[in-house]
This record gives sequence, C-alpha cells and structure tokens, in this order.
Amino acid sequence: MRTVRDAAFDVLRQHGMTTLFANPGSTEVSLLTDLPGDLSFVLALHEGSVVGAATGWAIAREEPALVLLHTTAGLGNAVGALATARVNRAPLVVIVGQQDRRHLTQVPFLTGRLEGLGGDYPVRVETPTRAQDVPGAIGRAAHAARVRRGPALVIVPMNDWAEPAEDLPLPAPTVLRQATGADPETVDHLADMLAASHSPALVAGAAADTDAGWAALVALAERLNCPVWQESFGARAGFPQDHRLFAGHLPADRTRLRDTLAPYDLVLAVGAPILRQYAYVPGPLVHQGTRLALITDDAEEAQRAPAELAVLAPLPAFCAALAQRVPAREQAPAIPARAERPSPPLPGESLRAAHVLSALADRLPADTVLVEETPSSRPELHALVPARQPLDFLSAAMGGLGFALPAAIGVRMAVPHRPVVAVVGDGSSLYQIQALWTAAHYGVGAVFIVLANGRYAIMDRLAEQQGGKAPWPAFDEVSVCSLAESLGCSARRITRYEELVGELSSLATSFGTRTEPLVLEVVVEPDPAFRP
Repeated sequence: MRTVRDAAFDVLRQHGMTTLFANPGSTEVSLLTDLPGDLSFVLALHEGSVVGAATGWAIAREEPALVLLHTTAGLGNAVGALATARVNRAPLVVIVGQQDRRHLTQVPFLTGRLEGLGGDYPVRVETPTRAQDVPGAIGRAAHAARVRRGPALVIVPMNDWAEPAEDLPLPAPTVLRQATGADPETVDHLADMLAASHSPALVAGAAADTDAGWAALVALAERLNCPVWQESFGARAGFPQDHRLFAGHLPADRTRLRDTLAPYDLVLAVGAPILRQYAYVPGPLVHQGTRLALITDDAEEAQRAPAELAVLAPLPAFCAALAQRVPAREQAPAIPARAERPSPPLPGESLRAAHVLSALADRLPADTVLVEETPSSRPELHALVPARQPLDFLSAAMGGLGFALPAAIGVRMAVPHRPVVAVVGDGSSLYQIQALWTAAHYGVGAVFIVLANGRYAIMDRLAEQQGGKAPWPAFDEVSVCSLAESLGCSARRITRYEELVGELSSLATSFGTRTEPLVLEVVVEPDPAFRP
C-alpha cells in the first residue's frame, strides 16, 4: 500500500527538499523511522539552531529548505528564528508535528494549538483537512515559501503518515513560474526622474544580493556614475563594496542619515526599505530637497515606503532595463574616503575588535561567506571587511541574537565549495552555542571567530547614553572555548596579536577546504562607543 508518507516523500524529492533539519519528538517518529536513503537528516540540539541552519541553507541555495518541528514545544522554541527567516527572506517549508488526529477532540498530551503560534511571521499555515491532503499541502507550502520568501508551515497529525494515499493529481502545480520582465512605461518614468536629477545616489539592499542583481545594479550605477550606499542593518550586501562607486553603509539614526543624504537631490533605493533606522529620532527623514524612490520586489515594503515613487518589479530585470534607458553621466561623483586601517596594537596593549577584523580582512579569500553577529563591532566590520561577491555577507535582518552560528553551519553545508566564517560576539554566541555540536558531528568546516569582551557592550553604551548606571553584571567567567570543546568542536583562546596573526595566517589556505569546525575565542577590549 502506498501511504501518505510515501506520497509526501515524492513531493519533497520533486521540490529538491531532500535534506531535513530537525530536533524531533514523539509526534514525528512515524515520519522519520526508516527514512529513505536519498533523504538526509540533520540534527540540531535546539529549535533555534534547527531553523537557523535551515535559513542559512535556504539563503545559500536560493531554494526552500525543509524543517521539522515538534508540536507546541518545538514550534514555540523556534518562533524567534522563524521571524528572522521571514525578515531575511529565507524560503522554508516547516512540517510541524501534531498529536494523533483520531483523538484530537479530547486534547491529549502533546496536542498543540499550532495555527496561530507563529503569529504573522509564517507566509502560510495549513492544517490539511484529511490525511490524504498532506502531500498537496507540502507542495503548496513549497510554492508559497519560494514566491513569498519566508517560512510556510504544514501541521501534520502523527497518524496521517501511515494512512493510504490517493492516486489523484495533487492540488499543487509541479512548477510555478512568475513573470520576470520590466514594464517599459514604468522604466521610462523612473529613467526620466533620474535624467532630471543633478546629484542622484543609489541605496543597495539585501534583495539585490544575487549574481544578476549585482550585475544589473553595477551597470546602473556606472551609467549614472553616482555613489552607491548600502542600507543600514542590511542582512546581505547588495553591491560590491570594493567598487569605486561604493560610498559606505548608511547610518541608522535619523539625524546622521539626513546629513549623509543631504548632498543628493534624488535617492533611489533598490531592494532595500526606505530607510531603515534604529532608535527613534524626531525630525524629517531627509532634507526638503531630497526626493525618494524605491524599486522592490516586496509588496509590503513598497506599500509602506515614504517615497515619491515605489516600483514593484523583479529587481535584476528592471535595473538592467533602467541602465539601458538612462543617459550616461560624466560628472565625477564625490565618494567619501574609506576608513583607515588601525595600526597593530603596541606591545602589552589590549586587542580591539578592529585589530581582529583588519587582520582577518587581509587573509580571507574573496569568495568567503562572512556571517555576522557582533552588534557592537558591526560598523568596524563593515568598514574593514568589504563584501566582494554575492553572498559574501550575511546577517540577521530581524536583529535578534542566535542566528550566526547555526546559519553559518547551514551555509557551509549548502555551498561546501565556499569558505564560511562567522564573526560573533561572545554574548551572541551563547544564544545558540549548542549549534556547534551539529557542526562537529556532521563535519562542517566553518570557522567561528568569537570576539570575547565579557560584556553586554551595546547595552553598556546605551545605558551611558541614558546617563544612568546599568544593573547587569559582566560575564568574564564564561569560556566560549570550553563550551565549544564540550560540544566536540576544536577551539583555541587568543589573547595576543601575535597569536591572532599566526592562527589566521595558518588558516588562510584552508578556509575553503576544512572538514571540521574551529572556534577562535579572541579576547578583546569592549568597544568604547556605539554609533550604528
């Protein structure tokens, strides 16, 4: 007898979802026992690590990743990571286990009220009406995740997998295609705006971070001969940051943002919101003489944009058409000077994050995927370690901690030919430190550089700005190195610049070929200031 489980496996194969990230429980055993040999199972020790690794996998492969969660406890633990996946535009198909359908009305142990538990973050939630509807629901979830770029949930009672399947066409298309063209009238309208501008600027966003997106945006920028800024708090780099027209990262507070954009009479954001900020500051978003326009493929982003014109369109096709339509500009743009590299610390002087990042930048291969979660040092990282290829930079757009360690693991598993380095604060690492077990167990050759200052450095700086005393203690006694080793991951603690340079130099030729993870816990002084 062909079962619902058999039919569901065929749907997973059809959509290329043959790697399953999970931390399962009893409601998922009937699905997982005697898993077919062509399906791979990846265990993580917490649901945040499960979803984080799947998010990295999905972003790197640009295809839906498959996640399995255990009823209320599993889905509840994963909600923060699912929110990050949604804001990071990561397509996930999430199967959530449920108690046996035959006695759900009695609310047995492990029954979950699951439909609303993820809030508004899933792009789709479906509990199939019958067991036979499960395979079609998985197919619909795959399409929803791919089109809307976020997590799509399918809630499956545990007995459904053993039920007989129907020999009927699935109510989900095998292939779903979207239009990829650019409307000529809209291209002409925006091209006329740019032609009339005396001093335009572009803002590149995470949605432009594809090979085609970079190529189209470079063509447009070079045609306009204008500065290109990177959005603040971007999850990915939308433009090559070693290009002559790259101007830097926009500040995230309104006053500095307004001053930064003051020289431009038209600012066109591409694949980025207008304009993302951090703490609220009163006053206008930009000076009166600056017009704002947006090109995005995200309908919600377009609808909330405080812009004169918002264009909802496929980014590479629209930007390529726009580059052909706008007149070439000869006027040389003013590009801000790049940040100066710090000098090595003097003998006996403490290491700072900038020293570590500068030494790392000198030794990273150009195709390295750098996964960032070091909030207090992020400005220095942006200034010192430019993204040079698509997918060179990855961060959590949501802002929550616990993303970088599992995401780096998922990225390395998805694209094993690319070096993967995570730069993480020690406080950030503790949110998903158990992800290192997965890296060690599955031989994932990512390198994790932990900047250890033993403080909540950003919180300390924010408390100082408030003019008060922080109530939280330091955590100097925490040893990330020891925790990593207890999880089976090789780790070394570094306190001196000479040690740092030696370790990074020895890694320079093996970043891309490693088959085992490595943690470098680098002791640094807390950053004295925080200006996002």
